[in-house]
Amino acid sequence: MIHRKKTNQVMVGSVAVGGDAPVSVQSMTTTLTTDIDATVAQIWELVPAGCEIVRVAVPDMAAAKCLGEIKRQINIPLVADIHFQYQLALEAIEQGVDKLRLNPGNIREPDKVERVCKSAKERGIPIRIGVNAGSINIRKYPEPTPEALVDSAREHVEVLERNNFHDIIISLKSTEVPTMIRAYQMASEAFDYPLHLGVTEAGLPWQGTIRSAVGIGALLAQGIGDTIRVSLTGDSCEEAKVGHEMLRALNLRDSGITLISCPSCGRADVDIVAMAAEVDRRLRERPDLMKIPMRVAVMGCEVNGPGEARHADVGLAGGVGVGLLIEDGEVVRKYKESEMVDALMKRIEERARQYTEGQGGGTEDTGLLRIPPRQG
Repeated sequence: MIHRKKTNQVMVGSVAVGGDAPVSVQSMTTTLTTDIDATVAQIWELVPAGCEIVRVAVPDMAAAKCLGEIKRQINIPLVADIHFQYQLALEAIEQGVDKLRLNPGNIREPDKVERVCKSAKERGIPIRIGVNAGSINIRKYPEPTPEALVDSAREHVEVLERNNFHDIIISLKSTEVPTMIRAYQMASEAFDYPLHLGVTEAGLPWQGTIRSAVGIGALLAQGIGDTIRVSLTGDSCEEAKVGHEMLRALNLRDSGITLISCPSCGRADVDIVAMAAEVDRRLRERPDLMKIPMRVAVMGCEVNGPGEARHADVGLAGGVGVGLLIEDGEVVRKYKESEMVDALMKRIEERARQYTEGQGGGTEDTGLLRIPPRQG
């Protein structure tokens, strides 16, 4: 059982961050923000992938002036990523964004920060202090050590606090995973503000997923972190999916289907690799099913399969040309190998429908799905 540090709670639009709120998953668009149609389309692709808060780049005033229209066309909180020009932050606030991300390394003048704080406070808009290697005082810290990152965050927190601004979220990202882990550990001890976890510039999906899982996962396992963003060079939807998978792996979120499958070995009596891949493909083609909290197992033999599948809500255990459909720990029926995936998918759909009806149409996190097996 992971005991999370209870931080101050900050509202980012309709999503609570910190306190006793679930760890939320964020992503960032890769489109030009001035291309409103493309940006909105990408955000709507991110939503079913599990993105709960989305950030867009605001490099200039033209982009800033598009934020209001983007906000009107989406249904999740919108974050403006601001660098260098405080006027962009003021315009983003006027456009109605739900949060600002500021880099303390490039907006330093006290009077400019004061204006941003005053405007954000009037609108109830929180600010994330986004610290990275470019934020630190290189005269004081020649290298971006954990101490340098935390000190930079502390300096900017104090600036905001002097302006009586306390709706603060902090991030201390680094490309070096050990540096990032230690920086967040120190920040968790130093601040009560919610922490936004991430490994910056993590890389292509294969490397980036591993680096992010090690860094973010290590902190989450210690109870540190209130919202996460997995940074991958590629499809932003994968960022959200990986983020949710991390949270499910640590039992921090139960939203969505978790597919578990054995690695295959000489005991496997069916093509477990192809079978698991087919189940995964079919599930991903059904966003309505992927929202349902359910654990699905695909196992390859009759030695360990039945026992391991019993820990899932519904699953398959392969045999010689046949397989068992197991549900809530009980064997339901034996199927031919060619029928196994179809039978599993049919039962997943039935359980999902029963769950949705029982929730009144909702799909909130409630733990493992437990619906009595079919009779007959």
